[in-house]
Amino acid sequence: MDAVLAVIQYIVDLGPSVMLPLIIIIIGLSLKQGVAKSLQSGLTIGVGFVGIGLVVGLLTESLGPAAEAMAKNFNLGLTVIDVGWPGSAPMAWASNMGLIAIPVAIAVNIVMLLIRSTHVLNVDIWNIWHMAFTGAIVQIATGSFWWGIVGIIVHAVIAYKLGDIFSPVTDNFFGLEGVAIPHGTSAYMGVIAAPIDDLFEKIPGVKKINVTTEQLEEKLGPFGQPLVIGTVLGIVIGLLARYDIGQSLQLGVKMGAVMLLMPLVVKLIMQGLLPIAEAAREMLQKRFSDGNYRIGLDPALLLGHPQVISASLIFVPLTIIVAALLPGNRVLPFGDLATIGFFVAIAVGVHKGNIFRTLFSGTAIMVMTIWISNQMVELQTQLAQNVNLLPAGGQVSSLDQAGSPITYLLAKGIGGDIAVGWFVILALYGACFVYTFIKYRRRTLYVESELG
Repeated sequence: MDAVLAVIQYIVDLGPSVMLPLIIIIIGLSLKQGVAKSLQSGLTIGVGFVGIGLVVGLLTESLGPAAEAMAKNFNLGLTVIDVGWPGSAPMAWASNMGLIAIPVAIAVNIVMLLIRSTHVLNVDIWNIWHMAFTGAIVQIATGSFWWGIVGIIVHAVIAYKLGDIFSPVTDNFFGLEGVAIPHGTSAYMGVIAAPIDDLFEKIPGVKKINVTTEQLEEKLGPFGQPLVIGTVLGIVIGLLARYDIGQSLQLGVKMGAVMLLMPLVVKLIMQGLLPIAEAAREMLQKRFSDGNYRIGLDPALLLGHPQVISASLIFVPLTIIVAALLPGNRVLPFGDLATIGFFVAIAVGVHKGNIFRTLFSGTAIMVMTIWISNQMVELQTQLAQNVNLLPAGGQVSSLDQAGSPITYLLAKGIGGDIAVGWFVILALYGACFVYTFIKYRRRTLYVESELG
């Protein structure tokens, strides 16, 4: 058993750009795609994820310091640092829930496929760290290893169902047919957007307001292109960070580059994935013959859409403003600011690219996320100290994953640390989840009836 866990740990340590191609090659061979096709698909996806890593690296290395400078300039006085997913993922993998989360999450996926409660075949092993984090936090809150396992299982079930729920969004808006995005903040915070979108549809006049990059490009010509929009937003962020003109211009050009390059590398991943996804769907449909199966992949695929990148840049300063104005907040947004697009990506799709509506749902998402991350400071700090990633005396939290309603509700609920805020989050998030499930379930059934 120890040898198997050591092999799993070694593969995990290689990162998603190596882990995912290996998984895709194995799946391709098991689907009888042949060595050549399987190898080509796996390597193409690997190259795509290397490309995404380079572009996201450009984003974080350029935008991160600007976001930190902006926060300091506002003199917010926030004492707890958001270490972001780059800090939280290593904590999850290093915990005693880290490696056990992989076989548990895979087993949950297989059982759900067998009992036909999901159509998602998840191959995104890297992002199982979200489930591992939930398990580790629940274990700390309860003092029980087995309650930690329950946390992993519940999070996995919810994640795969989120992949099903948002399939109309990933198919129709993002054009990722045959793909599900079941993991991370994109999925679990996307449920906030559905009731807000329908509320806008009932407000006369306001429901007609629609702002998208396509409309800006149509009205403004070259000045409305994603490249120019990204450059302008980057310059504005640079000025808010009190960069000089030259530094602001450099940041602007880099953000324009992100807007232009991200869709190109996402296309590479789709090019490598499509043959494997189609073969997997054919196999599953022959076995179960009851629906359109899809492959679960990393939410980084959503960052390739111009509307998502635009929203991401807009929400960098907005998130800092939310943190400054939220009563009782101690958490300084930092580690997740550069990849804030993960938080609002599904919301952008729910709103069909309408940035105006995304401003409202995204603000609601960030308010809930930051408030929850405050409640989780002690638990994440304890996790960081347990895995020797934080010296005694310091405090940390994260927007992703400590700001997750799933992790918060499970840890505090099972641990018995229930206050008024817990019931408020349970009511708000639970209502949004149920509303979103019913909304997209009805839409899926309608489409299936029309096709049938």
